[in-house]
Amino acid sequence: MEISLEGKVALVTGVGPNIGSGVALALARYGAKVACNDLDPQAARRAVERIERNGGTAIAVPGDVTDEQQVLAYLRTTTDTWGRLDILVNNAAILGGRGVLDESTEFFERAVRVAALGNFLNTKHAGRYMAEHGIRGSIVAISSSNGWSGSAGVIAYAFHKGGVNNFVRAAAMDLAPYGIRVNSYTPTAPTPDNPDLIAEQGPGGILQNPRGGIGRESGTEPWRRPARWSGHRPPLVPMGSTGTPTDIGHCVAWLCSDYARLITGCDLVVDGGARAKNFAYLPAAAEELAGPVPLVPLDVAATRDQETVP
Repeated sequence: MEISLEGKVALVTGVGPNIGSGVALALARYGAKVACNDLDPQAARRAVERIERNGGTAIAVPGDVTDEQQVLAYLRTTTDTWGRLDILVNNAAILGGRGVLDESTEFFERAVRVAALGNFLNTKHAGRYMAEHGIRGSIVAISSSNGWSGSAGVIAYAFHKGGVNNFVRAAAMDLAPYGIRVNSYTPTAPTPDNPDLIAEQGPGGILQNPRGGIGRESGTEPWRRPARWSGHRPPLVPMGSTGTPTDIGHCVAWLCSDYARLITGCDLVVDGGARAKNFAYLPAAAEELAGPVPLVPLDVAATRDQETVP
């Protein structure tokens, strides 16, 4: 089965250097023209540069996903540039925060607003464009393992990811009569494979380099109890790896292809079995796990650069 997105135009929101950039690259490598959106114009440009050095076609369309006029403007730029829109990936979100005892009203409100309005406004206006022009397109939202099970230290993130899950199912019902599919994918803390991000933060990913993003320190009152185990962690993922943004990109590209024409209102889990695992189950030691098959790389330019390093 040869996945092809040739002739399709995609818009990806939140193309920061980890998951968003990886998904945008994957869609481009499978043949789509990709409009890269981010609140940070530099992040959008860097995503475009990564796509272009790998032979793809992309434009930067920075803007705030919570501002309806800005959403309409970057959607119009996309359709004016390439004449159509077939794929929307709602990836913009705010990671991090604190637990329910310590989270600020300001952070909670902003995180929920980005997820809620980002998914709503982009889906509404991309969906209207597709319906009006008879395009049986694909809309994909990013969920998270935190949207399906409880996790300490990220109350706002858990709240809005849970909302994303049912938004997808409801929007899928609204748009099904037009042949427009709406789905989500669930990753869990993927290991970075973007060379720019690795150079900036190191190779460990969020679980090794949380930078206060997950379960950061809370108060110092004497009644406090720890919310997270901070000691050595055994390998908790059955396949030994949560994967990379490239793994997610392959799956999203397939979900946006015509092979997935009857899949709507569903969630595609890309997490090495982490969500399926019973809480009491510990996989074998890391050295005893077979692990997944080798990764099919998408950032070919980066791979070549790595091969030339002595």
